[in-house]
Amino acid sequence: MEDSRVLFRPEEYRELSKKEQQHLALAYEKAIEALRRNITDKGFSAASLEDNEVYGTDVNYRSIWARDGGITVIWTLDLEDEDIRRAQVATFDTLLQCQSPTGQIPANVRLDSGEPEYAGVGGIASIDSVMWLIISVAQYCQHTGDWDVAERHLGRLQRAMDWLSAHDSNNCGLLEIPEASDWADLFGYSYHVLYDEVLWHRSLQCFSDILRHFGEEERANDYAGHAEHVAKVFLRQFWPTTGKERSIDRPPSFTDTQYSLGDARYLVAQITPFSFSWRCDVYGNLLAYLTGLLDRERAMMTFRFLWGVGINEPWPVKNLYPPVQAGDPEWRSYYAVNLLNLPSHYHNGGIWPFIGGMWVRYLHKLGMGDLARRELLKLANLCAEGIGNEWEFNEWHHGVTGRAMGKAYQAWSAASFIRACHDLHVDPETIKTL
Repeated sequence: MEDSRVLFRPEEYRELSKKEQQHLALAYEKAIEALRRNITDKGFSAASLEDNEVYGTDVNYRSIWARDGGITVIWTLDLEDEDIRRAQVATFDTLLQCQSPTGQIPANVRLDSGEPEYAGVGGIASIDSVMWLIISVAQYCQHTGDWDVAERHLGRLQRAMDWLSAHDSNNCGLLEIPEASDWADLFGYSYHVLYDEVLWHRSLQCFSDILRHFGEEERANDYAGHAEHVAKVFLRQFWPTTGKERSIDRPPSFTDTQYSLGDARYLVAQITPFSFSWRCDVYGNLLAYLTGLLDRERAMMTFRFLWGVGINEPWPVKNLYPPVQAGDPEWRSYYAVNLLNLPSHYHNGGIWPFIGGMWVRYLHKLGMGDLARRELLKLANLCAEGIGNEWEFNEWHHGVTGRAMGKAYQAWSAASFIRACHDLHVDPETIKTL
């Protein structure tokens, strides 16, 4: 198998024209340039500090974010670059040194003041930030062979896992998530949320790997066993089916009764004790397959659905299908805050380049190499768009017009493109998770 750390080689994309190959090569170079704009002495910023004006609540972009930083670290591990390595470690140190007494890792730490922020809109805690840091520390150590970060912060990582575990308030295995407490911090999902439960499963696996490295075999086995339990509960809950696999040793719940109405083609977005959201959280579904939580057969069913509804049009890809319209039972009045979550905006069906990179990798892992390369070309065209300049690798785009609306030179947008380029050079069956 070819090492994924090779540089992007457009000549391998023989079905593309020479001009298209050159465009991809340029996109790869521009992605690395955009990533470098986010290197600070305290870690990766979410968006370039020099290229974005901030005002009002936008001031929080001048921060090291646990979520953005953790993801950016994972997707740039294949880059053998001293400046990038230093930014990866600095991201961990900046965030973990500001851990709360209860174990919570801050959502972000302000670059100008060093002040940690633990909550978002409405003072709601950021839960996925904690999980992304645990996952990224484990993957950094495994990839580089440098376990010093995990050793220095092992006690903090344990307290973070304890903090997360406390959110399983009814001992069902899944976490009970407060509304708007993850990356979609202006969106109304709560209780059992697809995206968060995928990360919870992966966090358990990753922390088990950390403990095993330090010789804590018994505790590592406990966390690994809990991850297996979460996987079983997860699939039973989030993939509705009328099949025999629903026959389990417990009374049917309210949602079980609703699920009897039919069979799923994707993992549903949210489950509460009294209802569920039938919408397709595209991000959560892609993440479930890329982390190995969802099997190929189900992932292919999801692909057919997403392809049919045009989730990659005009660009790859929209994060939610269909968007929530005003008057819908799932609509919240706060979706209009800063005009962010109007239909086809931001978390409500906007196009996100970083999810587009995951879409490319999802297709490649399914074995659709030709289509993955075509979609990578579309993603390059998207990233070439901008508000003020070409190749802005913007945070997000409008879900209908495709025009850039988010911050310029977003770290995870650039990192996702880089990772997609690298993954397309390896055997789909051996691609590393995330």
